[in-house]
Amino acid sequence: MGNSITDLLNIKYPIVQGGMGNVSDPKLSAAISNAGALGTIGVGTLPAEEVDRRIKIMVEHTDKPCCVNIPISVHPEVEKVMEKVLHNQVPVVSLSAGNPAKYIPMFHNEGIKVICVTASVKQAKKAEESGADIIVGEGYEAAGINALNESTTMTLIPQLSREVSVPVIAAGGIGDGRGLAAALSLGAAGIQMGTRFIAVKESNFHNIYKQAIIDATDDSTVIIGRKYNKIRRIMKGEYTDKLLILENENVSFNEFNEKSSELYHEIGALDGDMENGFINSGQIAGLIDDCPYVIELMERMVEEAKDILKNSTEKLQELSQGDWGIIDEGKRRRNINSS
Repeated sequence: MGNSITDLLNIKYPIVQGGMGNVSDPKLSAAISNAGALGTIGVGTLPAEEVDRRIKIMVEHTDKPCCVNIPISVHPEVEKVMEKVLHNQVPVVSLSAGNPAKYIPMFHNEGIKVICVTASVKQAKKAEESGADIIVGEGYEAAGINALNESTTMTLIPQLSREVSVPVIAAGGIGDGRGLAAALSLGAAGIQMGTRFIAVKESNFHNIYKQAIIDATDDSTVIIGRKYNKIRRIMKGEYTDKLLILENENVSFNEFNEKSSELYHEIGALDGDMENGFINSGQIAGLIDDCPYVIELMERMVEEAKDILKNSTEKLQELSQGDWGIIDEGKRRRNINSS
């Protein structure tokens, strides 16, 4: 499955891990890189020294390319965490939740590839103009904080693929080989996954979190924060219900923002306390029903995608041949009638 993404990032499979904010697990990210994809830790709102510590753990556990995701408008000291990425010579950086234009040259000067996460054609074109090496198009099926326009992956990716010339990665609603095949068919050169990497053996998330992903159905997630123009997709649960009540009661933005902060995300994801914390989840959770090793997941997805793309090509060829047969038969009958 080598292509522009694998060549640019020097990875085996065109698969990238999505940043997971404060609950990012550097050993999981290293395992993903070791399996042939691009492991990524997210800085969330973590202190710069903690970001430095996690980067060091990640690079100590893999000699393969890895990545750090920086949500520009979310982190209170964004330039400090960027310094940690530069200092540790991380080969790839992912920039999201803000304008990346002034930061891209700084990373390029150090030979670091830049991925920009976008949610619209306008954002993608601006990121490309600013020098982004790769564009991620993220649909609102994805877990965590999402864009206000709520474009779906199915509609976003073909438009991005048409409007930008750099490689596009599809994110949101992808968790198996069928999703990988679909993304490639829509014009993407690869995929980004977050929720699927929760339920793997190498992750350090609480077993309650992993089991919630495995047990999820198609309607197990919900969007919060629409009233405050800060939407986030999370798993339904006791604490989620409390957040929805607060939103319906029109509490202040500051109060809602504090109650839905990364602190409560950590309580849910790492402590498994669903009464006092929440867990992020994408809509794809309804499709996840096991907890494999990362390498097993990667190999299974790629083989499934290859089979699907091969079968789809064969079906299209059969359909095309069938159509021409009908046309040829029609011509034959017209010729007979005319004679």
